[in-house]
Order: sequence, then structure tokens, then C-alpha cells
Amino acid sequence: MSDAPDIVIVGSGMGGATLAAGLAPSGARITILERGDRIPDDAPARDPWRIYTNSAFRSPETWLDEKDNPFEPGNYYNVGGNSKLYGAVLIRYRAQDFDEMEHYEGVSPAWPFRYEELAPWYDAAEKLYQVRGDVSGDATEPDHAGPYPFPPVADETAIRVARERLVKAGVRPFSLPLGVDIEQWLAAGKTGWDGYPDLRCGKMDAETCGLAEALAHDNVELVTGADVTSLQADPETGKISSVTYRKDGEETSLTPAIVAVCAGAVQTAALLLRSGVANSSDRVGRCFMNHNATAMIAIDPRFRNDAVYQKTFGINDWYLPGGDSGKPLGNVQLLGRVTPDILKIQVPQLPGFAARWISGHALDLYLISEDLPDPESRVVLKDGKIQLIWRRSNMKAHQELVKRTRATLRKAGYPLVLSRLFDGRVPSHQCGTVHLGDDPNTSVLDPDCRSWDHPNLFVTDAAALPTSAAVNPALTVAALALRTAETIRQELAA
Repeated sequence: MSDAPDIVIVGSGMGGATLAAGLAPSGARITILERGDRIPDDAPARDPWRIYTNSAFRSPETWLDEKDNPFEPGNYYNVGGNSKLYGAVLIRYRAQDFDEMEHYEGVSPAWPFRYEELAPWYDAAEKLYQVRGDVSGDATEPDHAGPYPFPPVADETAIRVARERLVKAGVRPFSLPLGVDIEQWLAAGKTGWDGYPDLRCGKMDAETCGLAEALAHDNVELVTGADVTSLQADPETGKISSVTYRKDGEETSLTPAIVAVCAGAVQTAALLLRSGVANSSDRVGRCFMNHNATAMIAIDPRFRNDAVYQKTFGINDWYLPGGDSGKPLGNVQLLGRVTPDILKIQVPQLPGFAARWISGHALDLYLISEDLPDPESRVVLKDGKIQLIWRRSNMKAHQELVKRTRATLRKAGYPLVLSRLFDGRVPSHQCGTVHLGDDPNTSVLDPDCRSWDHPNLFVTDAAALPTSAAVNPALTVAALALRTAETIRQELAA
């Protein structure tokens, strides 16, 4: 490995791997530093008891909450980042999400550019991640240059019946855009989806798509077990002059021409804060966002759910004009199956026969509402330890979304509807903290994801997102990364 590569990318998750894929054809010498390792082929990837009870794949690290209490955040540090265990819903922000949008309890600010600027990069990201979907199925779907690369994943019989019942209840389910080769996934084992790691067997994640594309080029190398500890800036030029990481107890410093930090919204902010860089605006770590999310189970004794893979449709009827006053509420989508084992793990006192009955007669859903950016919702360092201070916002909209969804499910013939708000201390769709904008006084990055303070420093993970919208952020991260890759490639060519 050269001590002076052209580009160093910190992190191999959705932002880092996709950026590397976009930059690889340039011929620049690229080093990707990943603190984790590849998930081994013999890992317990389809064992819910290993995944949900002893956290077989989660990091044992702890952060501090607002009251200084330690907690396990549930992050994953491995090649491919958190995408190895995501649900692979690769959905675009709606066009309106790029504009200022008024909510019940605040305003979601406008991006420094509109949807049309990112649209061609969404097209490219969908191609890279082999997305399955139907552009005509959702009234809120923004303009596409053409169809998805592949047709949507088909509903299994039970899910088709559920979709039909919901249509009769007055809503318009649409096929989720998914990154999954369903035949390959099911052939590898007929259990699990959300929260189950992909052993390179059908889930289109940062490792299997973005990183694989990048590493197909001889000018790209991946260093695993490399925990980046600091960035150093040249006081005269303002450029990031070196990147220091620790591997196997030894420290190494690289001196690249360009640095991209893509370690995840929390860890990217922590690295910049620890290094004392990119923070002239005092915005690093601020505006942390994490979707308000609820899990919902709709039960009907007459409904028989024998689906193996049920995560095929969503509902956006209340995404934009959903509230009584026309305010947006959010997105509803199916979860991966909540199996009897998962129910038993979540509710240990539940008898096994009851868990089997509930799972066999239930439809499982995931409800998402936008979290609004708040400068006091933030990541800080306390005695060197990460402290996450998350202040929920926009809960009135989320409560209304839960109410609307429950009423619709009952109208569709599901008499018992149970729900649980996700623990706010466990980030799922974490974003913000190093967000882009058009004013160096109120943002960390310019519209090209470049630091206002350091001309050779970029951030292309979810930290860069100025808003959380109310859909899964992975595809937007990938689109931003490809757009930034083009910016860097043009500079390298010049």
C-alpha cells in the first residue's frame, strides 16, 4: 500500500463504497479504510436467536445518552457497514422533499438544489444496486428517466391478498423498490430479512454492489481492521494533509491528495470533532436526525400469512397531504416477517404456541415519519466518548400516521392492531450531523459535499443529508456519492 494514495475513503458503507465505485474508473490510486472485517461465510446469518439475543453482529461499544447513561447503539462495523443488515428498500426522496415543507411541528428546510439535480444520479445508483421496482405504482414517485433496472419483486400469495384488502379499504399500496435477488436470497435459506446479514447471497448492499464494482479495478485497495483516529489539516493551505489509523496495535499515517469521510452520521461527526477540523460553523454533530418509527402488527384469525419474504409493498397515501390540515405524515412499508422466534425473543413470556399463532395470522408493518433538523439534537464528545443527544421532533405527525394506518388496517379486516414506537436511543436511519448547504455559516459542506473549511475534504455518507425526509435514506446517500465522485473526477482530470 502506498503511503500517499491519491484518495483515501474512510468507511466502506453505502456512502464510501458507492463513492469508490464512482471514482474507480478515473485510475486514481484509492485506499478504503474500514475499521471492521468481512462477515465470514460461516457466520450465523439466518439464526434469529444469535442475531436478536446475543447481538452476534453488533459492536459491543457503548455511547452516552443525554443523561450520561451508557447504552448500546446497535451499530455494525464490518465491510459494507450497516447496509449488510438493512432491509434494502432503495427508494428516492420525493421531489417535494428537496423543497421547504411545513409540518405540524416545524419546517423541513429546502436543499441547496432541487430534485432534478440529483435525478440522474438516482438513475445511476439504481443501476449500480440493481433495484427492482415499478415507477408507475406510487402517485408520489418523482420523475424517472426510465423504468427500474428490474421488475418489482412479486407478492407471495398471502401478501397479494393483504394488498387487495388494503386497496378495498381505500389506500393504494405500491411495490417497494428493492435491492434483492429474491431467488438467490431464498435459495440460501428460507428465513429472515430485516436485520439479517447478507453473506453475498442476494442482498444488494454496499459490499456486494458498490465495493465489488470498485475493487474490480486494480487501482483500488481495501484495508480492513483500520480504525481511523484523526485527520490533520495543514494550517497554511487548509487542506487535510494526513489521515492516521490504527491497525493491529500500530499507527499508520497516509498523505492523500483527497480525503472522503464516510463512517456513518455519528462516527463521521465524531471523527471530525476529535480531529478539530471542518467546524468553523460550529455545525459538526448538530442536526442529528433519526426517523420516528413504529413497528405495527395487524392480526386477523381468518388471514393466513405463510409468506417467506413479505417485504414487497408500501403505502404513501399520507406521505404529502396526509394530515387533517394537509400536513405530511410519512411512509408505511412492510417489515420482514416477524417470525415466532422473533416474537418469543421480544416477548419472552409469550408461550410458543401463541407466538406461532400470532405470526401465522399477522401482517407486519413499519411506519416512518420525518425527523426535523434541530441544532440541539446532536453528537458531542464527552471525555472522548460519543454522546448522542437526540430530541424527537414531529411526533404529532407520527401519531397521526399511526392512527390512520391502524384505522385502515381495521377497515381492511384486521380487528387487532398492535404497535410499538422504536427506542429513540437506537439509531436506525441516522443522518444529518455534517450536512450540506449553501451558507458556510449554517452548514458544514457545500452543495458538492465538500467541506467549506478544507478544499480536499468530502463527506458522502448520511451525515451529509440536510433533511431526513420520511423514506429510507440509502439510495439518496448512494446518489449523492456518485454525484460527488463526478465532481472529484473532473478535478482529477483537470
